[in-house]
Amino acid sequence: MATPLFTMKPLPSLDVLKTFLVVARKLNFTRAAESLNVTQGAVSRQISGLEAQLGYALFVRQARGLALTQQGALLVAPLQQAFAQIDEALAKGGAQSGTLRVKCPTCAMRWVLPRVIRLQNERPELVVEVTASVAHGVEFKTEPFDAAIVFGAPPSLKGASVHHLFDEVLTPVCAPSLWKPRKNAMPTPADLAGKTLLHPTRDRRDWLRWLDAYGYPGLPSAKAQHFDTLDLAISSAMQGLGVTIGDVALIEEDLRAKRVIAPFALSVPSGAAYYLVYPERPAPSPALRQFAQWLDDEAAITRINLSAYADTTDA
Repeated sequence: MATPLFTMKPLPSLDVLKTFLVVARKLNFTRAAESLNVTQGAVSRQISGLEAQLGYALFVRQARGLALTQQGALLVAPLQQAFAQIDEALAKGGAQSGTLRVKCPTCAMRWVLPRVIRLQNERPELVVEVTASVAHGVEFKTEPFDAAIVFGAPPSLKGASVHHLFDEVLTPVCAPSLWKPRKNAMPTPADLAGKTLLHPTRDRRDWLRWLDAYGYPGLPSAKAQHFDTLDLAISSAMQGLGVTIGDVALIEEDLRAKRVIAPFALSVPSGAAYYLVYPERPAPSPALRQFAQWLDDEAAITRINLSAYADTTDA
C-alpha cells in the first residue's frame, strides 16, 4: 500500500467557526447564545472543542466577560472574509435560480405564509422559501438567508435595508363558542374571571400591558397556560382552550372568517413592530427587490386595515 505524501488536518465545521465569530463580536457566552438562539452551555462547549482541535486558546476567560487571545484575534478577519465570500457565492447562486431564502419568526407566519403562497401562484417564476424560527432577529453574516422578517424594536443592522411593515396591536381574542356576551352590557375584564388566560410570553407582559391600558389592576383570572410563541397561543384559542392576547394584524383573516372573535373594544399598540430586512451588499437581486416591493404593498393594506380597526374600537 502506498504511503500518502501528506495528511490533511480535519477542518473545524462551519457552524463552529460561525459560533466563534459571534462570540468574538459579543465577547460574552451568554449574549452570543442569545444571538444564536442556543444555550450558553452549547456555545461554551463549541468554543472549548474548537480550542482543543486547534491546539491553542482563542479567548481569555475574565470575570466580566471574554477577551480574544493573540491567536484568536488573528483568526477573526480571515474568517469574516471567508464567510463573506461564501455568502456572496450563495447569493449569486440564489439569484441565478430565482430562489429567495427568507427567515421568519413563527409569530409572523400567519401573516407571511398565505401571502407568499398567493405571490407564487401569481408569479411562479419567483420562488420564495420561508423558514420559520422562534428567533426574532437575524445574523446575515452567519445565516444563509437573503432576507428576514424581524420583530421588535427598529433593527439597527449595519449595511442592511430596513422596511417597516406594520406595528403590533394587541387585543384579547377567543373562539366564538367560548364567549357568552351579557345582554345590554359592554364586556369588561371582569368577564374574564374563571376563564383560562393563554399567555404568549412567560412573563405575561402582553396581558398585563392590555389590562393596564384598560385600567384594570392585575390579572382577572388565576387560570393560565403559557406558550413560547404567539402562534401557539392563538391556535389554542381557536380550539376554545382559553382567551389569548392576539396581534390584530396577524389574526386579520381569522377575524374575518370568524374563527376567532375580539370581544373588547380596546386595542393597544405594544411598541414593537414587524420589519423586512436584507443586506445591501452584495446588491439585492431583481427577485429580492420585487419581493420587497410586493411585501411593502401588502403591508400597506394591513396598515390601512389596522387604522380602520382602531377607528371602530375607539368609536
